[in-house]
Amino acid sequence: MSRLIHCQKLKRELPGLTRPPMPGALGQELYNSISQEAWDGWLQHQTRLINEKRLSLMDKQHRSYLTEQLKAYMSGESYDQADGYIPEED
Repeated sequence: MSRLIHCQKLKRELPGLTRPPMPGALGQELYNSISQEAWDGWLQHQTRLINEKRLSLMDKQHRSYLTEQLKAYMSGESYDQADGYIPEED
């Protein structure tokens, strides 16, 4: 049975991640407060950012940018969109 958490991003109780998505304090914080659904949404958004902005995960500045965007995305703050991306309406 999956563990339920109150998702910080989606503001409702949902199944949580099965393990921290990255090492360190940020990974543990995400594990404790972000649902699998919110994480899946981030992975899709991150892929769009990497592709549209031609980011390289080998570049430390690009990784720092993605970490900043991850924090903004999960906290509900304003975050960058991929150029020309129009989100689907619910």
